[in-house]
Amino acid sequence: MKTRPEIKTLAKEAMGAQRGTAILLTFTFALMSFVSGWLDNMVERATGGQGTAYWIVFIAGMFILWVMMVNMLGEYIKLYKREYASAGEIFTGLGVNFWRKLGGMAWMTLWLTLWSIPIVVTYTLGWSPVLALLFTIPVIVMSMAYFFTPNILADCPSVKATQALKICMRITKGHRGAIFIFVLSFFGWFILTGLPAAVLAFGGPGGFILGALASAAIYLLYVGPYFWTADAGFYLELRDKALRDGVVTHEELGIPAPVVPHEPMIIN
Repeated sequence: MKTRPEIKTLAKEAMGAQRGTAILLTFTFALMSFVSGWLDNMVERATGGQGTAYWIVFIAGMFILWVMMVNMLGEYIKLYKREYASAGEIFTGLGVNFWRKLGGMAWMTLWLTLWSIPIVVTYTLGWSPVLALLFTIPVIVMSMAYFFTPNILADCPSVKATQALKICMRITKGHRGAIFIFVLSFFGWFILTGLPAAVLAFGGPGGFILGALASAAIYLLYVGPYFWTADAGFYLELRDKALRDGVVTHEELGIPAPVVPHEPMIIN
């Protein structure tokens, strides 16, 4: 299995080979997230955050973004593999296995929510912050265990919604610390992304807008594409290692097994 630095180096190379597509993938998903948030805000102002209309818009927007995220990750997987990727698939892929993708994301979110209940209860009842911090540890661990569930939903169309989470837990077992370090390795990039907005916010509304635009540019033009391409690479490395080790099978994932060439028969 390739090391984290090797994966990140390959991610940079793959991103460079289809830089426009890599940027457009991140931009398209970010734009749709912004549009969804804007619609939520408009409906909230109109309804006061109450009523059926607000909740329909909010839930529908969240569900569509979940499926779009799966579609985006599928294209980054192609990009890392040096296959042709297209940002348009974020939209055109909505009609392909929509309910399966949505179900898989909802199932993952449900379990993460259940793991988070002790934290919510601790804060609600005003218990010790230290106790809440301790309850945060299993949430982080399970977040790493479920981390590549969207990738599996994108990469393995025949895997059922609930099975994607189970398979992900098997693939990530023994590697959850490495996944956590992988995410932390981008922490500096994320700080750099938010730095212009944080610094220029003190310059009034004009400074805030300029800073927000600068931060958005850093994320859209480099950090976002870099992270998601490396994410795809890490997933593929863990997937292939799990296949080699027999943790999962090609049949389970619906991936064709590699053809082993037969040695020519020698006839005396």
